[in-house]
Amino acid sequence: MPKSQNAFNKKQKEKKRQQKKQDKQQRKEERQANAQSGTLENMMAYVDEQGNILDSPPEKDDKKEKIDASEIEVSVPKSPHQPDLEHRGRVSFFDTSKGYGFINQDGTQQRYFIHANNLKMAVQEGDKVSFKTQKGLKGMEAIEVKILK
Repeated sequence: MPKSQNAFNKKQKEKKRQQKKQDKQQRKEERQANAQSGTLENMMAYVDEQGNILDSPPEKDDKKEKIDASEIEVSVPKSPHQPDLEHRGRVSFFDTSKGYGFINQDGTQQRYFIHANNLKMAVQEGDKVSFKTQKGLKGMEAIEVKILK
């Protein structure tokens, strides 16, 4: 390109830059002129009990339901298992050399671990037994195991 063409392009680009700058400044001034005061009170929005957004604070109602804080339980719900009840079942496995085994509860077929230390009398596989349960290291254990006749 000839030298004069390059100079012409540079002048046009500079004019465009200046025009954009002026437009930007003008838009900024218009926003400032039309803007409301930026106080916190003007920017606040309120929400009523139905979730509707309001410009002013909602009216106070005495319709609110009173909740007694002492009735609120913050814990894991108690399990329905009651350790005091005596259960009945059948010894499904018992290793006398190692001193442990398992009992299947009648009706539910739930399995409970038994250890020789928790036996009231010696048991064998297939014996009908009555027992109580307690929480052990790996789940529920049978304790106070007695043979039924």
